[in-house]
Amino acid sequence: MSAFDVQQYLRQRIRTVPDWPAPGVQFRDITPLLQDPRVFRVLIDAFVHRYMDKHMRPDVVAGLDARGFILGAVVAYELQVGFVPIRKKGKLPFTTVEETYELEYGSATVELHTDAVRPGDRVLLIDDLIATGGTMMAGKKLLEKLGAEVMEGAAIVDLPELGGSERLRASGLQLFTLVDFAGH
Repeated sequence: MSAFDVQQYLRQRIRTVPDWPAPGVQFRDITPLLQDPRVFRVLIDAFVHRYMDKHMRPDVVAGLDARGFILGAVVAYELQVGFVPIRKKGKLPFTTVEETYELEYGSATVELHTDAVRPGDRVLLIDDLIATGGTMMAGKKLLEKLGAEVMEGAAIVDLPELGGSERLRASGLQLFTLVDFAGH
């Protein structure tokens, strides 16, 4: 009997939608991972088991708008640590810091409440997917502006051909991803 291959189990359940949102794009849809309770449990457990280790345990989990909220909130709950949302500009009601980053066609801005983390907090930054890395890089910069240490960036999917994971690692951010779609 072979060991359970979490990566392959999850990969087989990620839906690929060809030519969306534009011709030539292979969109990796993670919603099937969330719809089946057994698959969702395997997904969350893969993150939780990594971060339960005392050397990898964060003080807080930060999730990137919007699918990072789904993962991050559940992971934070399971680890019994706090969760903070990094939102798109204009969505947070209290005093914020913001970071603007470049997209393929234009730019976007994300915000974080100024009291979301404390200086020295070890933060796990989580999202569903790493493509160009812009959103995760902006989240890292926001957390660092407030004095937190981003201990690791985590995502379900890495699309290394788009260069995001390489950019993030070059910035000094350690990354953990469950499924790599290089060359697929």
